[in-house]
Amino acid sequence: MRNQLLTAGFFLLLSSVYSSVSAQHEKYQAPSDTLVQQKLTQWQNLKFGLLMHWGPYSQWGVVESWSICPEDEGWTQRTGPYAKTYTGYVKAYEDLQKSFNPVLFNPEKWAKAAKEAGMKYVVFTTKHHDGFCMFDSKETDYKITGSASPFATHPKSNVTKEIFTAFRKQGFWTGAYFSKPDWHHENYWWPYFPPKDRNVNYDPVKYPEKWQAYKKFTYNQLQELMRDYGKMDILWLDGGWVRPLSTVDTSVDWQRGIKQDQDIDMPGIAAMARSYQPGLLIVDRTVTGEYENYTTPEQQVPDKPLPFPWETCMTMGGSWSYVPNDRYKSAGELIQLLIKIVSRGGNFLLNIGPGPDGEWATDAYDRLREIGQWMQLNGEGIYNSRPLAPYSSGNLYFTAAQNDQASYVFCLPDSNGKWPEQITLPANLAKKGALVRIAGEKNKLTTKREGEELQVRLPERVNEKYRHALLLKITH
Repeated sequence: MRNQLLTAGFFLLLSSVYSSVSAQHEKYQAPSDTLVQQKLTQWQNLKFGLLMHWGPYSQWGVVESWSICPEDEGWTQRTGPYAKTYTGYVKAYEDLQKSFNPVLFNPEKWAKAAKEAGMKYVVFTTKHHDGFCMFDSKETDYKITGSASPFATHPKSNVTKEIFTAFRKQGFWTGAYFSKPDWHHENYWWPYFPPKDRNVNYDPVKYPEKWQAYKKFTYNQLQELMRDYGKMDILWLDGGWVRPLSTVDTSVDWQRGIKQDQDIDMPGIAAMARSYQPGLLIVDRTVTGEYENYTTPEQQVPDKPLPFPWETCMTMGGSWSYVPNDRYKSAGELIQLLIKIVSRGGNFLLNIGPGPDGEWATDAYDRLREIGQWMQLNGEGIYNSRPLAPYSSGNLYFTAAQNDQASYVFCLPDSNGKWPEQITLPANLAKKGALVRIAGEKNKLTTKREGEELQVRLPERVNEKYRHALLLKITH
């Protein structure tokens, strides 16, 4: 992931980011390929997905990759017995491949839990910035199936293939997270020079043969993923500083540090990828243009609908990767985040970091189970929905069915977990003949017209029967 909000153990949810996100992507370019257009529409109806950050770094319980980046930022701080020297730390970090042995790895269990939670697609970190491959790449031995890996002899050692296979069997769309920068590769961080920051540590213009070799390496790895790992729906590219210099937006703080052209030939990569996976959605994060089919606000929920397809990616706990005793958001928090995101037209990609043994924390399973119980009653207001003006009002959030046969109102409880005695529907939902029911119930609720608005009385029993959010269905 990018550096934004990567502080260990604590994340602040930003809710007023409409202007900054919109400004950054005001030049959003809709795809011209009809297959991509169709797939993008289908993706927007899925609403809820799973993201997983996983690698040898989980053994230390540290942020993925960033502790080997020589930048003096909060998320790059080194800790532990190897932290005194940079070179000693990197050597110990890269040696983690020799002890990474997740023998409890059971992707079928993950897929079942995610499906029961109502998730519809999965994005997995095939390679993060540190360059360690969680798939059997023929381009490197720095991988889960490599000669130094104790897990290489395990029957499920090709972790990426096993995850995608297990999730597809549960009906999921699959997405490959792939880092464009590779801090382990000699043609990105050339050992002749020390790395200075997250960027390539030499001038690609001055050493074009090295950059060309890196481009070929990147192309070949992506070709492996697109060709050899079954049907792929999403290519989710991270590390937005690897980009043509002409695309840098100096109004964005982190992009000001990009001084060199790091063009990896996205047109060639996209053409290759879609030759194997027609209609593939490509998400070249933060690089506005033809290859950012949807945008990905990170740890953020825009406060209004955005004028392009988007997805909030956010952690269930306090870190993208596994941290011991991490604090997980409650099921209620996650459900309410999902409602807010969907009511503004977005998808919710929720991250869980597996532990070094190959298991999720018990809290993660508990949260997914509780979300799933809620979704069984209320999912009709989430899936295949569209935003409905005025989108929100106080504790009310609005969506509509794509076919306009029903409108939905999500009502959030007060700070004590209680619902009000009555709620007020705005004029566009209060048309003559409006019938209001609690989703899944047959009986109509008592209503009273007040001018152009409609007062809806909630029965006392809702305080006993419903938790987290109440869904009202409006038909005519």
